Amino acid sequence: MAERGQLPHPAKRLCCRPGYGSGCRPGQRAGGSGPGGGALCAGPSSAAAAAALGLLPLGKTQSPESLLDIAARKVAEKWPFQRVEERFERIPEPVQRRIVYWSFPRSEREICMYSSFNTGAEDPAAGPGGAAAPGGAMDAAAAAAADENRLPFRRGIALLDGGCVDNVLQVGFHLSGTVTEPAMQSEPETVCNVAISFDRCKITSVTCSCGNKDIFYCAHVVALSLYRIRKPDQVKLHLPISETLFQMNRDQLQKFVQYLITVHHTEVLPTAQKLADEILSQNSEINQVHGAPDPTAGASIDDENCWHLDEEQVQEQVKLFLSQGGYHGSGKQLNLLFAKVREMLKMRDSNGARMLTLITEQFMADPRLSLWRQQGTTMTDKYRQLWDELGALWMCIVLNPHCKLEQKSSWLKQLKKWNSVDVCPWEDGNHGNELPNLTNALPQGANANQDSSNRPHRTVFTRAIEACDLHWQDSHLQHIISSDLYTNYCYHDDTENLLFDSQGWPLWHEHVPTACARVDALRSHGYPREALRLAIAIVNTLRKQQQKQLEMFRAQKKDLLHRGVTSITNLEGWVGHPLDPIGTLFGSLMEACRVDDDSFHGFSDFTGKTKPLEYQHLPAHKFLEEGESYLTLAVEVALIGLGQQRIMPDGLYAQEKVCRNEEQLISKLQEIELDDTLVKIFRKQAVFLLEGGPYSGLGEVIHRESVPMHTFAKYLFTSLLPHDAELAYKTALRAMRLLVLESTAPSGDLSRPHHIASVVPNRYPRWFTLSHIESQQCELASTMLTAAKGDVRRLETVLESIQKNIHSSSHIFKLAQDAFKIATLMDSLPDITLLKVSLELGLQVMRMTLSTLNWRRREMVRWLVTCATEVGVYALDSIMQNWFTLFTPTEATSIVATTVMSNSTIVRLHLDCHQQEKLAGSARTLALQCAMKDPQNCALSALTLCEKDHIAFETAYQIVLDAATAGMSYSQLFTIARYMEHRGYPMRAYKLATLAMTHLNLSYNQDTHPAINDVLWACALSHSLGKNELAAIIPLVVKSVKCATVLSDILRRCTLTTPGMVGLHGRRNSGKLMSLDKAPLRQLLDATIGAYINTTHSRLTHISPRHYSEFIEFLSKARETFLMAHDGHIQFTQFIDNLKQIYKGKKKLMMLVRERFG
Repeated sequence: MAERGQLPHPAKRLCCRPGYGSGCRPGQRAGGSGPGGGALCAGPSSAAAAAALGLLPLGKTQSPESLLDIAARKVAEKWPFQRVEERFERIPEPVQRRIVYWSFPRSEREICMYSSFNTGAEDPAAGPGGAAAPGGAMDAAAAAAADENRLPFRRGIALLDGGCVDNVLQVGFHLSGTVTEPAMQSEPETVCNVAISFDRCKITSVTCSCGNKDIFYCAHVVALSLYRIRKPDQVKLHLPISETLFQMNRDQLQKFVQYLITVHHTEVLPTAQKLADEILSQNSEINQVHGAPDPTAGASIDDENCWHLDEEQVQEQVKLFLSQGGYHGSGKQLNLLFAKVREMLKMRDSNGARMLTLITEQFMADPRLSLWRQQGTTMTDKYRQLWDELGALWMCIVLNPHCKLEQKSSWLKQLKKWNSVDVCPWEDGNHGNELPNLTNALPQGANANQDSSNRPHRTVFTRAIEACDLHWQDSHLQHIISSDLYTNYCYHDDTENLLFDSQGWPLWHEHVPTACARVDALRSHGYPREALRLAIAIVNTLRKQQQKQLEMFRAQKKDLLHRGVTSITNLEGWVGHPLDPIGTLFGSLMEACRVDDDSFHGFSDFTGKTKPLEYQHLPAHKFLEEGESYLTLAVEVALIGLGQQRIMPDGLYAQEKVCRNEEQLISKLQEIELDDTLVKIFRKQAVFLLEGGPYSGLGEVIHRESVPMHTFAKYLFTSLLPHDAELAYKTALRAMRLLVLESTAPSGDLSRPHHIASVVPNRYPRWFTLSHIESQQCELASTMLTAAKGDVRRLETVLESIQKNIHSSSHIFKLAQDAFKIATLMDSLPDITLLKVSLELGLQVMRMTLSTLNWRRREMVRWLVTCATEVGVYALDSIMQNWFTLFTPTEATSIVATTVMSNSTIVRLHLDCHQQEKLAGSARTLALQCAMKDPQNCALSALTLCEKDHIAFETAYQIVLDAATAGMSYSQLFTIARYMEHRGYPMRAYKLATLAMTHLNLSYNQDTHPAINDVLWACALSHSLGKNELAAIIPLVVKSVKCATVLSDILRRCTLTTPGMVGLHGRRNSGKLMSLDKAPLRQLLDATIGAYINTTHSRLTHISPRHYSEFIEFLSKARETFLMAHDGHIQFTQFIDNLKQIYKGKKKLMMLVRERFG
């Protein structure tokens, strides 16, 4: 750790006589290894002391520890040495030495805690992890082995093992030494001077010359501390320096001071002279006090006894992490800090609350809070989760069962201060929580609601503030947590909140999240056995309530089902709750049945070796049924919580949290291997949930806004399927519903005040996670389809449920695809029943998306045809006969019928001639129907499909002719006309081309229009058919086309060959070229010349100099057309003269005209 501005306070107390100073620490935490607990703590040189600390193997006889060591060790732990001095006038030097010896920390746990992140800590929601090891979750520790080697604690061990610690000296309550950092490739060898002060077995301050700045102790401090713990007999130990000075006479003292000044004259001479001047001045401040300070004498009675924590560095690091906004792993670092707080709490270290206070202050000072509030934007999800953990940690701290009242008052004051800040985040993310405050709905919280009721919104600190009113003095509660033998067999079932059940086991009736918060607090503060006892009482209470609720529902079942309404008795869901009650109970019980070696529960040797966690059914607790264990209890309470009917909360974050927590809990359940005992629990709870009415999310009638059970039911289904398929399907099918999307869903019962309808009246539910919920519903259905392969009855039931409950076409399409894949696996014959299910779902998708826009529609249609092909020819025939309910006309002709009639389909189905003809007939009927309904888009496809049937083809052609006069565009008609010519129907092509020409209109400047090629083709077709056809189409061309260049192109082509030279049936006509002086070419020539004249005037109206040369070329082409007439030369000359006269203002242009045309 870096040296701070605040060096060890040397003047904590003044020493004026020999003997003082020591530190101590509180006793080992519950469940630890006793005083000096830990395998590697310091001990006296005697073997007896080593045996007393548990360092020697069992079975070896050793001498008993001396009474002096026993007494000195206890005094060193509990008493400040100043109190010892004040109580005893003279303390023998051997006694002082043993007290000073025992005052240094003896366990490496705390050294590790203050020199490394708990990189593998358990899930914070489930309580603190193992306090000793730098890794708790084994797989995480293994993955982070490389990072762990860089931790100061691991590096400190390496330095110690490498013999890098030297010059170790203990003077009173001050330890010093040098640590040599070996030379690296780019770094020379460095020697660091380390100094450590300690008091009552806690390090109270550290300094190191390495200069590194961090929250934790540096590797050099670790190395020196571990040297003192592991090799205490190799450390030179002296009494506090004031004791030594007291034994010197005047001459010795003067010699001592002069030598000290000589050795360090450059550093201490100015200070020495200043002190000498003050001592020689009778009125100086230094002479007004008795005695002098001693940095080696330890702390005074009034000093707080706590481990050294660099508060400034904590603040700086948190501020840095927050400023990075989630980048560079800052979120992970902050989570590690929270894990460190939990680790400190479990060690009952007062710095846990101090550190959390520092962290919270930085969180509250985050400038992004104000910015987000001003902009109305929400904080990121990961950042929001950090705030949740912050609130949960404060809840743990204020519920410390042994905290003093003044401590709790101080925390409450600070929490209220933060709570009153405008930017303090709300508990539910973005929305104010209008639900009643239930955190203190217990017998002892009479005035709990007064402070929070005035605030419109509950913040992340509200629950911690409310928890300050909770206490642990209830005698029933005290008996529960303190004894495994607390029973009462005088059972009476006539009171609402029984203290004991019918077996005499204790129950604890309290608002469930609050009761579970107590369990979390006990675990967090190092009371695992007490937490376990309370957890068992809570679970037994929940089980009794579940049984009682089932009986109540059975009595009211007929009436409730008749009315079709239901109630929700829990306004707060336990899964997704800010206090995570179910996760807390599950974690406490699972911790109790974990199979691991002693080093996990005690102290690890930091070897980094990991192994997967295992769980077993440990011997039954007194308050468990026969055959039950902590493991069965953990599984059962998880199932109870997941199956609870609960309202979907408001707001995106709260809803996402419900989904996230449910998935996290199920993920933990999936790690447990099911045996016969656990299967019984699953069966029992599945039946309870199915019959539980309004108390269960799987009850027969649930509220419209009840949180769906799809994810949970999928887990139940897969778990139960190998053991009880009937129950598995019954559970999964019940969970398939999604009432929020159904208009006829049950509403709340307004006649009962606790009904949800009275809590959230008249609002349309805003389910921000609906897409995720629908995908989970789809996953559940897919799981059932997969499992039901080969079982006709099951498949029909699942299909019916899908069609009834799934409302998203994309999800039904996914299910259809899944069923198709499962049915057509390569290693087995196709499952025809599952294929039919796939087809049926595909047909439903077609109907759902027929009249709505869907970007995947073409993919869906193609897939359906593929699926129908696999089912068989009758399926293809069926979809074609019923096409109008499934497809648009375009889809039916261009995709469905075309694919069905393809050779690949015929080969795939091995069709005989009769089947082929029947299928082709259906395709032709479809084609004609589509052409009638949508001739513009389907006529060509209809003609193509009907080619092999003369009557059908003629019918299709007639449909085209009927539609040509109205509705069809020239491009569609030209396309069909070209098709007709290609198929050998030139006269029909000609007729369609003339119809197309009537719809066309080309203006003078559209010389690049896409229809030009069609016009040229139509004229060429007419020319090839003969003079009459050409004469008929030219007037249409003249009427429709005003573009001079197009007309001149047509004119030129018509004059190259005789009309009808390649006539019908390939006969060649002999004849003369058509005259330009006679119809129909004279009409075309006049129109072309007129088009050139009009185009010329149009272009000259807005012409610019950069277009002059292009215009001259245009006139050259016009002259070529003019000259085709017998008097064309005269006409063109007159035309040019007119231009010169009209546009004589355009001198430069007219000059160019004269140069070219005279």
